[in-house]
Amino acid sequence: MSFVDYLWQAAQTYNIVLTDEQVEAYRIYYELLIEWNEKINLTAITQPDQVAVKHMIDSLSCHNMDVFFEGCSVIDVGTGAGFPGLPLKIFQDTIQLTLLDSLNKRVKFLATVAETLHLSNVEVIHSRAEEGARQKIHREKYDVAVSRAVARLNVLCELCMPFVKVGGYFIALKGAQYIAEVEEAKHAVAILGGKIENIVPVKLPGIDDSRAIIYVKKIKQTPALYPRKAGTPEKDPL
Repeated sequence: MSFVDYLWQAAQTYNIVLTDEQVEAYRIYYELLIEWNEKINLTAITQPDQVAVKHMIDSLSCHNMDVFFEGCSVIDVGTGAGFPGLPLKIFQDTIQLTLLDSLNKRVKFLATVAETLHLSNVEVIHSRAEEGARQKIHREKYDVAVSRAVARLNVLCELCMPFVKVGGYFIALKGAQYIAEVEEAKHAVAILGGKIENIVPVKLPGIDDSRAIIYVKKIKQTPALYPRKAGTPEKDPL
């Protein structure tokens, strides 16, 4: 089976309705991912069935129209090869997407994908999260911040929540340890101005593991102290 076949199958199993145009965009994205992965390290997951489920469908598992409303501004923090931001943008083109990553080679790849797919309202930024969130043009300017498997939740909160407007959401896509991570992050969430609103368990097609989407609502401004300087959130988590 081809990548397209696997994607159609996985989307149907997960009850996601895709158009022919969206599937074609995901196919081009997949081919660019494999091509560039030979030059720079983008992903260890390269088999077509695995990319379809563990990258594309997994990224879409956090989509919720109540959160990703028409025209909402979204920043994907530590996006890497573009997950979950680019699959979300392909799925809902009205998103105004910002992709932030600290490695310039990945930034060039992301810009190439956006240009090749003729995606509008996509900005790619080369920056560490700790530095980007202190810039006036980015601080508390986004309706949604998303991040997937970058760090433990208490660390991710400090890196992502300063980007989110009051009333907006930080969404974390987490793996098997999500229950422990949520408990561990409660203090950080409160300090940074958030409230854990929802935890949605995820079962990906054909994958026998435990995952969840954590929805954190921003209920007040993040104190100016945060995020602390680069490296500190990981070394000394809240």
